[in-house]
Amino acid sequence: MIRFEQVSVTYEGAPAPSLQGVDLVIPEGELTLLVGPSGVGKSTLLGAVSGLVPHFTGGTLRGRVTVAGRDTRTHKPRELADVVGTVGQDPLAHFVTDVVEDELAYGMESLGLPPAVMRRRVEETLDLLGLNELRDRPIATLSGGQQQRVAIGSVLTPHPRLLVLDEPTSALDPAAAEEVLAVLQRLVHDLGTTVLMAEHRLERVVQYADQVLLLPSPGATPAIGTPAEIMAVSPVHPPVVSLGRLAGWSPLPLSIRDARRRAAPLRSRLSTAAGPNPSNPLDRRSEPTRPTAPQGSAPDPAPRTPAGLKLPAPPIPAPPALEATPAPPVLEAQGSGGGAPVAGAPGLLARLLRRGGPAPAPTQGPREATAPATVRNLSVRRGRVQALHAVTLSVAPGETIALMGRNGAGKSTLLSALVGTVTPTTGEVTVGGRTPHRTAPPEMVRRVGLVPQEPRDLLYADTVAAECAAADSDAAAPPGTCRDLVSALLPDVCDDIHPRDLSEGQRLALALALVLTGRPALLLLDEPTRGLDYAAKVRLVEILRGLAADGHAIVLATHDVELAAELAHRVVILAGGEIVADGPTAEVVVSSPAFAPQVAKVLAPDPWLTVRQVAEALGTAEAR
Repeated sequence: MIRFEQVSVTYEGAPAPSLQGVDLVIPEGELTLLVGPSGVGKSTLLGAVSGLVPHFTGGTLRGRVTVAGRDTRTHKPRELADVVGTVGQDPLAHFVTDVVEDELAYGMESLGLPPAVMRRRVEETLDLLGLNELRDRPIATLSGGQQQRVAIGSVLTPHPRLLVLDEPTSALDPAAAEEVLAVLQRLVHDLGTTVLMAEHRLERVVQYADQVLLLPSPGATPAIGTPAEIMAVSPVHPPVVSLGRLAGWSPLPLSIRDARRRAAPLRSRLSTAAGPNPSNPLDRRSEPTRPTAPQGSAPDPAPRTPAGLKLPAPPIPAPPALEATPAPPVLEAQGSGGGAPVAGAPGLLARLLRRGGPAPAPTQGPREATAPATVRNLSVRRGRVQALHAVTLSVAPGETIALMGRNGAGKSTLLSALVGTVTPTTGEVTVGGRTPHRTAPPEMVRRVGLVPQEPRDLLYADTVAAECAAADSDAAAPPGTCRDLVSALLPDVCDDIHPRDLSEGQRLALALALVLTGRPALLLLDEPTRGLDYAAKVRLVEILRGLAADGHAIVLATHDVELAAELAHRVVILAGGEIVADGPTAEVVVSSPAFAPQVAKVLAPDPWLTVRQVAEALGTAEAR
């Protein structure tokens, strides 16, 4: 179906090719998962298949890529539209109509399909992706996850022979992601559709793949093989694989079911290691004897190479950023009345933040007395949609709260109400003693800051230096304050680079620096790990832990259950605009089949959440 013949891609001004020496065949009727660290050329490879590279992106493509016999060098994307359906990382850039049903029909209309066929396929797709209730909704009123499902549906309706998907589940809640992946699997198995998909959240998708295509580093020769073969040597892998490596399981498990079948001896070892209270390992405070690799990070030294798998030489290295990153302290879940920050040195970033004044003091006594934010009986109605209903919530200094729930549950609306861009229909929102929607933005800068789902929404200037200068001015901060924060977060980014030329993770870090320039007591993040690989996620967790240790309150809306397990003191689950669960992370996520992390599912009923906790417990036991 897809053939690469000695393909290399070099962009103008780049010192080295983004892709080099790609020579392989992706067979028809299989789901191939494209994996690798950020910046290795995954999106470039997908673009070469869809024809966007080089016809849209520019650059020089050497070699040849053929799709269903068509050479992408001589066929532009519109000439491949009947064969290839493409969904990029940004669903909003994909839409050409205003209403969900119209968007699903647009591609078929462009191909001249009969109206009766169009109607039938639209109805089938609405049912497949759970979009029937949204059919008449304006796309602009949908949540990010709902928009992503519409984007996927719009390329399914023309029935292409090949689907090219870049991060298709990044904005979806766990249940919606499983539904989309089940649809893709059905297309592959029942209709023989070929799917080529890049995804960072491997814990969601690796068990569905027929093949895995690994790009180990920029310009390196790719490796292709079965999921088990590639996960044994990949520098990026899901927590269940990390747990398998730690426990010495062979072959490595790819699914929760595989891991649970082998987990009994590990549970026994952990029960002994945890001491007198094995039922709650999160109540233990232990100092690790050595840095341990966080879940989803670099592989253990010298992994075994499976027989028959051809890998490039020399062996695939772990990304340098991961090797140099020490493991953050063990996460401790706090009760609903505490929210104490994790112990640990805030480091350079926190020292920079403290230059403008003293850090907020840790909470003492009742939360509402010192809470940087309180929400009482909040309801928000947007047109015909009741986005929030009777929500009551408070956040303590130094506390990290993860807002979770299905797409459209009201998470982003709650963050918008906290920052003041949404006016409550009823109820009260107080942040730093002010009512956000009635307070001038310059006055709120030091009280609350929001990093939205799309960091580019905060980026308007032509250079990083101009963005930093504007942030210093808006926050009335000394010149150079924002630039120092950017240097701490992104040491290799130059002043004159355009924000659009940054990677997704770099744009997130830049947007975070812009918001932190005002030193807000309350930091809000909407889907902060979207588009981030495991290494970038580790760095983000360290940054947020340091901010919490320095007294900043953090509220993040996320579908990333692994991030919540690593970082959050509390988890608040929203459904239908109402809070249905609010409590310590260990209690809320372990009891939820939808929001439990992989380690919790494998080791249930014991409430272990992360590979880090398991590694530290086993290391402590070995040291006795």
